[in-house]
Amino acid sequence: MMRGVGVGRAGKVLIIVENLTVPLDRRVWQEARTLRDNGYTVSVICPVGGRYTQSYEMLEGIHIFRHPMPFEADGAFGYLLEYCWALAWELTLSIRVQAKVGFDVVQACNPPDLMFLIAGFWKYLFGKRFVFDHHDINPELFEAKFNRRGFFHKLLTKLERWTFRTADVSIATNETFKEIAVRRGGMSPERVFIVRSIPDVSRFRRVEPSTELREGRRHLIGYVGIMGAQDGVDLLIEAVAELVNGQGRRDVGCVIVGSGTELPRLQRLAVERGVADHVTFTGFLSGEPLLKALSSFDIGVIPDPKNTYNDKISMNKAFEYMTLGIPFVQFDLMEGRKIAGDAALYARDNSPADLARQIARIMDNPKLASELAAEGRDRAKALLRWDDEAARLLAAYDVALGSMSGAAASLDPQSAAAIQG
Repeated sequence: MMRGVGVGRAGKVLIIVENLTVPLDRRVWQEARTLRDNGYTVSVICPVGGRYTQSYEMLEGIHIFRHPMPFEADGAFGYLLEYCWALAWELTLSIRVQAKVGFDVVQACNPPDLMFLIAGFWKYLFGKRFVFDHHDINPELFEAKFNRRGFFHKLLTKLERWTFRTADVSIATNETFKEIAVRRGGMSPERVFIVRSIPDVSRFRRVEPSTELREGRRHLIGYVGIMGAQDGVDLLIEAVAELVNGQGRRDVGCVIVGSGTELPRLQRLAVERGVADHVTFTGFLSGEPLLKALSSFDIGVIPDPKNTYNDKISMNKAFEYMTLGIPFVQFDLMEGRKIAGDAALYARDNSPADLARQIARIMDNPKLASELAAEGRDRAKALLRWDDEAARLLAAYDVALGSMSGAAASLDPQSAAAIQG
């Protein structure tokens, strides 16, 4: 249990997340467990997913209420349908949570930026508090996916602003997100707390690698994450094609872990480029199977192209690769370089050819690979401490609930600034 910030407040929290079930959403599950460990009663509303299909279960002392999600959005109409379906279920389940468990605070995790409607319902009619957990910057995401602005970009900007104005406290994943909350959302800096999405190293560790994934190949490249239009996994497949067909490297394999709307297209692309025998799509993995896959990677890849969205995102993959000592390659993203520093190599100009060139540098130079891996482990050890993030999460809740006795108000100015990130 954490000591100091947050301890002693026995509040009740409702966390709402739409785009991934719990406990598979690592960030939400870490936050829920941290709150539980510090005396809060925690309930979560989320969709069903994977083997987690029960409409209600108590897991590790946390109440989980799940709703069906029979489709995955693709295109404007699909997203509208998904959001309306999810919001209806989330409102219905929030009423059920209030009746069964009760809650004092709603923590809503975007996307979408429509959950302020549910949080506002409970805040303005029943006096609940609203903590906005800012996972994605949706105006930039729209621009990156559709390469335009226009009406929907303006609408998303307005929804984002209304979300911030409804929130009592906002949780940001990095400094850029905090700046957006203050500058674009009009929030007071004292009510924005940075809680980074880093793995809990007590649970996230190397295990015995998967020999099946390697398939006898000397070099294994790996990717783990969502596969949407903005995630650049097509660039990774093009880079594999350059290595295999352009450079004649037949001893290279690539494992792609995850799912998403782009998966069928990416599978077709691997066939079209003649590298289907070199690329393995595992689907979504979690727990021990995920750790076995990650532990098999010789080189990690973050193929997200440089754009107005990806430049501002803290990639979970970078934290995971560094924690496990996996050397990796990425494009030169602003937040990506802040996280990785000298633990990664950086490809230029969203170029698959240069991505392949940087991967080959690591494959051909074991000393460089070892240096990158060691730098990543050192950065993870020095910078990635969940206890620090947990302290800021608990401070955010103290402020949201109006009790400053254990949070920033009781600290000197320098310490208060450190707690807020």
